[in-house]
Amino acid sequence: STSAMRADATRVAGGNRRALRGSTLAAHRTTRRQVREAKPKGAPKIRCVAEPPALPFEENSKHLESWSPNSWRNKTALQQPEYPDEAAVRRVFDQMCKVPPLVFAGEARTLQRQLAKAAVGEAFVLQGGDCAESFDDFSANHIRDTFRVLLQMSVVLTFAGGMPIVKLGRMAGQFAKPRSAPMEKIGDVELPSYRGDIINRPEFTAEARVPNPNLLIQAYNQSAATLNLLRGFASGGYASMERVSFWNLDFMGKSQQGERYLEMAHRVDEAIQFMHACGVEDSTMSTTEFYTSHEALLMEYEEALTRQDSTTGLWYDCSAHFLWCGERTRQLDGAHIEFLKGVANPLGVKVSHKIDPSELVSMIATLNPHNVPGRLSITIRMGADKVRDHLPKLIDAVRQAGQVVTWICDPMHGNTETQGGYKTRLYDNIKEEIEAFFDVHEEMGSIPGGVHLEMTGEHVTECIGGGSGIEVSDLSSRYHTHCDPRLNAAQSLEIAFYVATRLRRIKHQKNPP
Repeated sequence: STSAMRADATRVAGGNRRALRGSTLAAHRTTRRQVREAKPKGAPKIRCVAEPPALPFEENSKHLESWSPNSWRNKTALQQPEYPDEAAVRRVFDQMCKVPPLVFAGEARTLQRQLAKAAVGEAFVLQGGDCAESFDDFSANHIRDTFRVLLQMSVVLTFAGGMPIVKLGRMAGQFAKPRSAPMEKIGDVELPSYRGDIINRPEFTAEARVPNPNLLIQAYNQSAATLNLLRGFASGGYASMERVSFWNLDFMGKSQQGERYLEMAHRVDEAIQFMHACGVEDSTMSTTEFYTSHEALLMEYEEALTRQDSTTGLWYDCSAHFLWCGERTRQLDGAHIEFLKGVANPLGVKVSHKIDPSELVSMIATLNPHNVPGRLSITIRMGADKVRDHLPKLIDAVRQAGQVVTWICDPMHGNTETQGGYKTRLYDNIKEEIEAFFDVHEEMGSIPGGVHLEMTGEHVTECIGGGSGIEVSDLSSRYHTHCDPRLNAAQSLEIAFYVATRLRRIKHQKNPP
C-alpha cells in the first residue's frame, strides 16, 4: 500500500539525523546577530534573528504529532477536480509516488537561508513566470526567454540595491489554477471551468473539460524537462555575468527599457573587466542560483511527490523548492494548510485585504510554529487602492506577535479588470501597488522582502500601458495567456527599474552618502 511504502521510505541511521539536528539547534541557540530596524514608540528596537537554522522544525516537533503526507484527506479540500474515475486516479497516484523527486531537500534548505536574509533586508526576492504553464506552449525558447528576463531583472535590482537577489521562477510546476466559479458559460452552453493543463484542457468542449488524472503524469514530465533546462542555463555558463550584455531579447533592442538595460549592462561589464585586471577571479560570477515555485493547489500531485529526507527524517514536497497557499485555499482548518504545515519546504501564503490580522497571526503560528526565519513568506495581493489602508494593520499584528516573515508584494491579482472583452491589468495600477507596498514598509520601519509577478519573456499584449504603449485596441494582437494577463518582457524590465529605485533609496537610508 502507499502508506506502507511511505513507512519504508529511505532513511539513514538515526545518528546522522541527530547530528544534523544538533548542529542546527546549536546554530539557532548560539549564533545570533542583532538586526536594528525602526520601530514605533514603545516597541523593542532590537530583533534577534538566527543565523539562520537549516531546518524549520525537528522530526519530533509537537505540531507533527497527528500529521502525515495524507492527513489532509481528513480535511475539506477546496478547488479540487471531480474526477469521474476514482480507480484511474488511484493508479496515477501510485505511479507518481514512485517517480524521482523533481527537487532535493538540500536545495530547499539553501533557499530557506536566502529567504531568511530577505526577511531582514539583506536580500530581495524576485518571483516571476507564467500565470499557468501550458502543454501547448512548452518549448526550450519559451523557457529560455522567461529565464533571461528574470536574469535581466535580477541584474538591475542587484546593481541598484547592492544585495543578493533570490530568483524564484513560477516554472516547472505552475499548472493548476483556482477558479472563482466551478462552471463556465458561453452562450447557452455551460461546462466545467478550465482549471489548468494538469487537470483539464482549455478548449470549450465537453470532452476537453473532463478532469483527466493522466495529465498529472504529463505535467510531471514537462516539469522535469523544464528543470533540466533551467539547471543547465543556471550552471552551464549562460547565466555568467560576463554575458550580461547578451541577454537582451531581439525585440527589446530598440525599446526604451532595452536601451536602459544595455547602458547598465555596459557598466557591469566595465566593473567585471576592472576586477579581472586587478586579478580578482570569482567562479560564482559564471553561475547563478535559480529556484522553482508554484501554488500547492492540486493535492493528489503534491502528496504523490512528497518524500522523506534521508538525512533529517523530515518530509519535503519535492515538486518544487518553494510552495505557496493561495487566497482561496488558506483556511486554517482546511486541507491545504494541513498539508503544508508538515512539509519542510519554505512556504508562502497569499493574502488579500479580506484577512483579519488575528487570523494572519494564527496562520503564521500554524505554518511556522518555531518562528524560523525564511520558513514563511506572506505575499500581499490587495489591489493598488487597498494596500495603504490594510497592510499596516497586518504588519503591526505580526510585529506585536514577535513573528518573523518575509513580506512579498503580488501587484497582479488585485488589479485584474476587463476591457474590450479581454481580462487585463493596467501597468499603472501594478506599479502603484508596488509603490504603496514600499511606502507602507518605509513608514512602518519594516522590511519589503520581494515582488511576485506574472510575466513572460514573450512580446505579448496582455497588460495595458507602460513604456511599450499597449492600448486596449492592441490586446487582440498577441493575447496568448490561457488564464490571467501577464506583463511582457519590456513591461517586466520597466517594473524592475522602478523597484531598483526603491532598493537604492533603502540602501542610501541605511548608508547615507
